[in-house]
Amino acid sequence: MTETPRPAPAAHDAIAEQGRVCALAVRGVRDLQEVTADHPELFDAAPFDPALLSSVATTVAFIAPWHSAAELRITTRTVLWVFATDWQVDYLARSVDDIRKVVTDCLAVADGATPAPGRHLARLLADLRDELATVPAFARLRPIWRDELARMLAAMAREWDWKNLPTDPTTGRRLPDLDRYLDNADNSGSSFVNVTHWIATGDEKTLAQLTDLLDAGRGVQRVLRLVNDLATQGRDAEWGDLNALSLVDGPAQVHDRLAELTARSRGDLAALAERCPRQADYLNRQISFTGGFYQLSDFWGVRDE
Repeated sequence: MTETPRPAPAAHDAIAEQGRVCALAVRGVRDLQEVTADHPELFDAAPFDPALLSSVATTVAFIAPWHSAAELRITTRTVLWVFATDWQVDYLARSVDDIRKVVTDCLAVADGATPAPGRHLARLLADLRDELATVPAFARLRPIWRDELARMLAAMAREWDWKNLPTDPTTGRRLPDLDRYLDNADNSGSSFVNVTHWIATGDEKTLAQLTDLLDAGRGVQRVLRLVNDLATQGRDAEWGDLNALSLVDGPAQVHDRLAELTARSRGDLAALAERCPRQADYLNRQISFTGGFYQLSDFWGVRDE
């Protein structure tokens, strides 16, 4: 009987590293369970199931595996907050006033306000703000953090308008074309998460490159937008979400644009790696991990409405 060859030592090392990253994700899940327990009003809908918490923590662990669980705490919590914001805007808001309330509350928190009672989304953001304020760099970088938050909220509000407001009588269209849709990719929250992560964990060399990192991250954000849309067309149609595939004549246009944007981002990140290798790797890992993840799964659980 032929004996199966044993894995080489390098393979064992790789498996051990994967085990460590999975353990990092487990630590992240347990922390997110504390968040949802402390903010039950935000996370009582069925789509916020245990698998979503696990997916969030696993994603962060695999794209930034060189950090400790403590170092990734703010990043992981911010990703969960973005999901909560998306739910509030996309699925709970029934009017422009509802959207305005979310935007106003959150920007007030960014400016230092204490949330009013019952403003659960703003309360969690205030928790994140206060924890981020313990990082020395936050004092000088807070305007950049606020700007990314404002961009995300404006993009979410713009998509709500596209989905819900009447057709523009002057143009004859309500929905955007693919270019405008991709220009609005800040609604995914990826760039806001990135700036939070870099402020929370970055050294001075990283923070000195923050503008370039955000530019590169915005290119990656467009890639992630299309990867998501190609994988979730069925759910988006069921839930009434916008999807790039609904804005074009055929899927080949989206596949071609994804290939173009991916090649451009990989090239930009190769250049960035000469100055900021770890953060270029962080952004490259976002593309690779997201592409693999969406081959088999989605973040959201089953909708309960």
